Amino acid sequence: MTDERDGQTYKTVKIGTQTWTAENLNYRYIQQTAEEDSSSYCYNDDPANCAKYGRLYLWSAAMDSVGIIPGNTANGCGYGEYCNLGNVKVRGVCPEGWHLPTEAEWIALFNAVGGKTTAGKMLKSTEGWNDYDGTSGNGSDAYFFSALPAGNRLYNGGFDYEGDGAYFWSSTEYTSINAYDLDLYCYDVRAYLYHYNKSYGFSVRCLMD
Repeated sequence: MTDERDGQTYKTVKIGTQTWTAENLNYRYIQQTAEEDSSSYCYNDDPANCAKYGRLYLWSAAMDSVGIIPGNTANGCGYGEYCNLGNVKVRGVCPEGWHLPTEAEWIALFNAVGGKTTAGKMLKSTEGWNDYDGTSGNGSDAYFFSALPAGNRLYNGGFDYEGDGAYFWSSTEYTSINAYDLDLYCYDVRAYLYHYNKSYGFSVRCLMD
């Protein structure tokens, strides 16, 4: 798939009834909001990590809460604002024809790869993950989702967990402060749905409309 905004190309993969980008989004979103800088980031502010892992987005940027992308449906959604969008497809920062997955759509992915108890192993890439307690943290990548351990950007501006974890935003809110995300870890074959502070910077995978 080619993102017509910047010409970058992405592998895609069909898993069950869903078609996903098989690489993390690397679209450079830059927009100042009233709350804080809503642009996207490279891990450790190193451009080489954007090329390797894609960019890390605040939830407000992943949702395009300030509405700079045509077709956006999440205007005003961000830290401290509860929009209660439910299962509406939100394009957010994704290319045209794609959207940020909901919590329910992440659950559908888990089910398609055999359930949450082994989804981490199935979705993680076959290299790049740190060993844990003498055991390889790599996955089998059985469905070619190829999740990389991109780590995250902390709410205080630091970076952490490269090699150890992958974190992907959903469009589903938990509160005005937190939103749901998918977490994968080097030390676990499971996949997790948590809710983190919207001021964290996480990776984005896009789902075809």
